[in-house]
Amino acid sequence: MRSVLERMARAGHAPLHTRSPQDARMAYQAGADVLEVPKATLARVEDFQIPARDGHALPARLYAPSTDTGLPLLLYLHGGGFTIGSIATHDILCRELARLAGCMVVSLDYRLAPERRFPTASNDAWDALQWLATHARTLGADPVRLAVGGDSAGGTLAAVNAILARDAGLPLALQLLIYPGCAAHQDTPSHATFARGLVLEEPAISWFFGNYVQSRAEREDWRFAPLLAPDVEDVAPAWIGLAECDPLVDEGIAYADKLRLAGVAVDLDIYRGVTHEFIKMGRAIPEARKAHADAARALRLAFHLE
Repeated sequence: MRSVLERMARAGHAPLHTRSPQDARMAYQAGADVLEVPKATLARVEDFQIPARDGHALPARLYAPSTDTGLPLLLYLHGGGFTIGSIATHDILCRELARLAGCMVVSLDYRLAPERRFPTASNDAWDALQWLATHARTLGADPVRLAVGGDSAGGTLAAVNAILARDAGLPLALQLLIYPGCAAHQDTPSHATFARGLVLEEPAISWFFGNYVQSRAEREDWRFAPLLAPDVEDVAPAWIGLAECDPLVDEGIAYADKLRLAGVAVDLDIYRGVTHEFIKMGRAIPEARKAHADAARALRLAFHLE
C-alpha cells in the first residue's frame, strides 16, 4: 500500500477536488483500471436501461458467468462520492464478483451530483432495485434471490436500499457494503487520523458531499447518513468490508454495531494496512483479492450456492 501511495504521489496528478466535476470524472476513469486485476471474460455482458421514476432511462450493465437461467442477482452501485464513477470505472470489480460468486451482477449508472443532487442517486438506486425485482425473470435471474451492494457512496446507497426494501416488503438475501459512508458529519476519530495522504483526503470528502447535499437537513436525512435511520430491524443480513486506514472506517464499524444491536446478522471484515479504494487495486494489493473472495463467498452463502 505504501508503494502504491508513493507512486501516486510521484505521478503528480491534480487532486480530483481541484477539478471540475466533468474533468474529475474523466481523470477517475483514466486511472480506474491501472491497478485492477485482469479483466475477466464472462458468458454474458449486456448493456440495457432501467426506467427511473421520472422517466429517465438509467444505463445498466448485466454480468453473468454463464447463460443459465435462474441465477441470483446482485444490484451493484459504484462509488465516487456521488460525483464521479460509472459502470466503466467499476467494470472489472463487477466482473470479478460475478465470476467468483457465480451470480448475475447488474451495475447501475445512477445520476451524479452536482447536476443531480440529493436524493436523486438514492431514488435512482431504489427505482432500479424495484425494477429488477419485477423484471428479474426477463433477464434470466431468480427474483427470489436478490442482493444489493456497493462501495463508498455506492455502499451508502446499498445500505439505504436495504432499509427501503425492508419497508416495502421486498426480501433481500444480503447487503454487501464496501467501506460505506454512513454518517451525517465527518467527525469521527478516523476522519482526523486519516485526513491526509491516504487516497481519500478530507478536502475531497468535503467536495464530494458538498456537490450532493446542500443543507444540514439533507446531511441528517438517513438516506444520506444511514446511521441516523430510526430503525434497522429486519433489514437484510450484511457483509461489510472496511479498510483500516480510511477516514470512513469508524462509521462503517458504527453501522455494523447498529445493525447487530437491531438483531441483524453482520459479517464484518477489516482489511489491515490498506486505504479507501483498495478494492480496485488487486494487481498491486493482495488484500483486494482477498476482499473479492470474501465478498463473493458472502454472496454465495446468502444465495445458497454453497
